[in-house]
Amino acid sequence: MTSANPAVASSAIIKQHLIDPEICIRCNTCEAICPVQAITHDSRNYVVDATKCNLCMDCISPCPTGSIDNWRMMPRIAAYSPEVQLTWDDLPAELTAEQLAEQSGLDNAEAAMAAVEASPAVVDTAFQTTGAVASVNYGSTLPPWSAAHAYTNLYGPKATVTATVVGNVRVTEVGKTSGADYDTHHIVLDFGAMPFPVLEGQSIGVLPTGLDATGKPHHARQYSIASPRNGERAGYNNLSLTIKRVLEDHQGKPVRGVASNYMCDLKVGDTVQVIGPFGSSFLMPNHPKSNIVMICTGTGSAPMRAMTEWRRRLRQSGKFDGGKLYLFFGARTKEELPYFGPLQSLPKDFIDNNFAFSRTPGQPKRYVQDAMRERAADLAPLLADANTYFYVCGLKSMEEGVLSAMRHIAEEAGMSWDTVGAALKKEGRLHLETY
Repeated sequence: MTSANPAVASSAIIKQHLIDPEICIRCNTCEAICPVQAITHDSRNYVVDATKCNLCMDCISPCPTGSIDNWRMMPRIAAYSPEVQLTWDDLPAELTAEQLAEQSGLDNAEAAMAAVEASPAVVDTAFQTTGAVASVNYGSTLPPWSAAHAYTNLYGPKATVTATVVGNVRVTEVGKTSGADYDTHHIVLDFGAMPFPVLEGQSIGVLPTGLDATGKPHHARQYSIASPRNGERAGYNNLSLTIKRVLEDHQGKPVRGVASNYMCDLKVGDTVQVIGPFGSSFLMPNHPKSNIVMICTGTGSAPMRAMTEWRRRLRQSGKFDGGKLYLFFGARTKEELPYFGPLQSLPKDFIDNNFAFSRTPGQPKRYVQDAMRERAADLAPLLADANTYFYVCGLKSMEEGVLSAMRHIAEEAGMSWDTVGAALKKEGRLHLETY
């Protein structure tokens, strides 16, 4: 079958966006940032719905692995459905020109023309919300201009690196709150003689041992690095992670997290398979007098601990001049907040700590955005200061509240949030890493 109508030919073939399941580390960045909700996932794969995707490319640069950078020319009627993609272990091969023509019902010349027309330039789409602050409009994918060079993707699923556990300690108080055990561990991994350079704000992937319910090896799970660039133990080839043992999902239903329990149960001397490192934008500034505002919940504190510890070591050695540190740290209770004790012992002239607890008995609920509003007089000048960088890490549900607080603080100080928000994104000064 052939068609003499160019419009028919061009509509018969699409450039389908796909995610490589073999490389993807299931970090949820793409789904969180997609402005048209075209990306979804199950327990194994992240997939793109061809009926929703408009090729806006918003998800491309934030992806830490490059698994997002895949497309296939497909007949529209034969596009891979999300249900089919969820069954994949690797990407299907490209269709040949003959297959494309045959499956689309066009002759070879029309199929070739349709394939060219199906590769549009980047679509400029602005995701608008009503009464809310859309994170896709403000979170930057650019690192601070003074950030150190980040090495990424040195090791992959087919070429992992072995790390040895040299430390595993609990960093939340023992006890139960609301019937759930909040057990968070600080785990130190040593890479021996294998090179594994990292920066504060980067992450790694860990491959749990064993098989999943379908009899296939577990995919890697991503964890933010909690130690500074020169290691948890300075001068050694190691790093640390902050991992919460998952015993229930976000709806409170019992579930045993595969990777979190695997990691929390490791003993000193055990070995793990690691991939990465990942991340080239959620990096700290290195220029003198740069200010850092850190906003986090739970294990979202990992990159904030890394940044704080690097600044502390620079200060100890006399190599850093100025630069304020603000921390807004939220948890249900004080007992659930990782590193609470060590944070309390840091000098007040070094870091400005602000804690928010939402489930303290006898106290009203208080979240990080509430703590930020209380410090509006201090944060407003920082929003306007090109030397100040904001980092948000934790549960996805905190994102809108934090951005709304930032907008409120800016507008109360007489600034245009549209102007401030655009500058934060353009200058690599606002970084969002939520899950």
